[in-house]
Amino acid sequence: MPALLPPSRTGAARLLDPRHLTRVEDGERLHALLWSPGPGWRMVSSAVLGGGIAERAWVLNAQVAHGYRRTDPARHLAGLARAAGARGPGVGLMTAADVSAHGRAHDGGAEALATAGISVRGWAAAPQECATGAALPGTVNIVAALPVALSDAALVNAVMTATEAKVQALLDAGLDCSGTPTDAVCVAARSPREGVEVHAFAGPRSEWGARLARAVHRAVGAALPTSS
Repeated sequence: MPALLPPSRTGAARLLDPRHLTRVEDGERLHALLWSPGPGWRMVSSAVLGGGIAERAWVLNAQVAHGYRRTDPARHLAGLARAAGARGPGVGLMTAADVSAHGRAHDGGAEALATAGISVRGWAAAPQECATGAALPGTVNIVAALPVALSDAALVNAVMTATEAKVQALLDAGLDCSGTPTDAVCVAARSPREGVEVHAFAGPRSEWGARLARAVHRAVGAALPTSS
């Protein structure tokens, strides 16, 4: 069962404040980050577990061993989350990168956390069809949170904005790629409530999209390994 390590309590309170989990699996000591904000959140994600748009109560970003061969990643992630005490529906992402070496940033209330494994990377529009088969689980995973409610369209827009900011961070770091074949993203926003504005836009020039973009850009930049 994963062991829970208490999160840092220094500085101001954070919206996106995950717990650090550790476990031994496949002979390796592996790490994970579990953010459990509880009810009242809608999330949009491309994750293997809990993807799509729905109410979600937690997000798990789990490191797996290099050469990962399990064919049930959603079940695996759900089991890790349950063992750590997560309850209700959630989102599960995985990567071969060491998630304890994550980057995080905030901008005007928007917060982002990124983990980056970029040993297998390239351009989204490859010049020819790639070989079939499972891609290695080294990824750039992004988890972001906004303290406002977004419409469904704005949630999708937020994924676009976060992805554009990720690519900008990669290019700014001098990397010749738009990402890895297995990158994943999760953006969380508050659930709509009566009398509270639901924002219809989250593009990079909207109020909250601009803040999201800056936070993701800095978080990805901080997560990138110093050598690649």
